[in-house]
Amino acid sequence: MAERNLTIKDLRVTLLTVPYAEQPAFQAGYNKPRSLLLCEIETADGHVGLGYQLYLRDSMRTTKAAIEEMLKPQVMGRDATEVEGIWRDLWTSTLADGRGGAPVLGLSAIDVALWDIVGQAAGMPLHRLWGHCQSEVKAYGSGVWRGMTREGMIEKAKRFKSEGFSAIKMQVGHIWGDKDDVENVRQVRAAVGDEVDIMVDANMAYTADHAILMGKKIQEYGIYWLEEPVVPDDYEGYFRVARALDTRVVGGESHFTRFDLKPFFQNPVCPILQPDVVRGGLTEIRKIAAIADTFGLKIAPHLYPELMIQVMASIPNGEIIEDMGLLADIWIDWAAPVKGVMTAPERPGHGLRIKPEIIRDYRVA
Repeated sequence: MAERNLTIKDLRVTLLTVPYAEQPAFQAGYNKPRSLLLCEIETADGHVGLGYQLYLRDSMRTTKAAIEEMLKPQVMGRDATEVEGIWRDLWTSTLADGRGGAPVLGLSAIDVALWDIVGQAAGMPLHRLWGHCQSEVKAYGSGVWRGMTREGMIEKAKRFKSEGFSAIKMQVGHIWGDKDDVENVRQVRAAVGDEVDIMVDANMAYTADHAILMGKKIQEYGIYWLEEPVVPDDYEGYFRVARALDTRVVGGESHFTRFDLKPFFQNPVCPILQPDVVRGGLTEIRKIAAIADTFGLKIAPHLYPELMIQVMASIPNGEIIEDMGLLADIWIDWAAPVKGVMTAPERPGHGLRIKPEIIRDYRVA
């Protein structure tokens, strides 16, 4: 067998601005297109790994600059299989001005691309490379957004049910008053029936006291979890809410790396953690899953279902995958949920490739 040369010879960052196939309603009147960052790493023998991120806020150019100025010089010329060593060096080199924000977002895109190369070179999907655990993982339909009218929320929830999802997620807080939010939850529950699980996401809308009051009002409708009730740094607030409610209190999507999540391990009252791959990469999310398993906690990762299937198929404590459909139309092929279940793909690496016409037509000059 010919010897591989996985020396990194190029790292390219491309920005895309792409219209949504279905415009989300994160807030009333939300009409922004998708902002995407692609990070491609090429090796001497021709393997190309893809890392990518979706930006719901205006920071993709900042991350591009961080990659090109701070991170790329440390990656060029190294072996692509040196994933852990590269992660460590990029992390430690930005400790003084990182630990979050653009440096970690950039590190994460690089990390995903490197793992893609390693899987390709091994001829294995990542979930096999890491140690396969399960082929099928439950997914939930996420996208009953607060920016919809009540009728729109009910219609979207019923659509998810008709597509075979047995769990959905809706939003509260920020734009609706408390009484309207409670009524929205009540009517969505009435629309989908008792057989469908309903997750409720506050997106950091409350103080701990407010979250407890709201949680007690909506938990009577059989809520599966209350998500991100308070801001990320209010760990004591998380713990107060978790102790006060019967329903699960979950979070983690806005926390960077296992270090931000450390208080949740030290006081494991939030039973499900929701790490985001853009806040540490695949290397970090696998560590988070292992630490969580030690304390009997489950993992329900934030977004990126087409990539998170690789993680969830390789860990024993995966709870459920979030499918918001935000990137479903850009892939040549992906493990789209069928009746609320995702099946792990068997293509080498993460197996994701963006349609060429997407890159051609929507590249940012």
